[in-house]
Amino acid sequence: MKDFDGKVALVTGTTGIGLATARRLA
Repeated sequence: MKDFDGKVALVTGTTGIGLATARRLA
């Protein structure tokens, strides 16, 4: 369960950074 939560947090964080970067470039 801990590994799963960690992966979800990592994916969520990466997606958030990606969206923020895309918004800044747009």
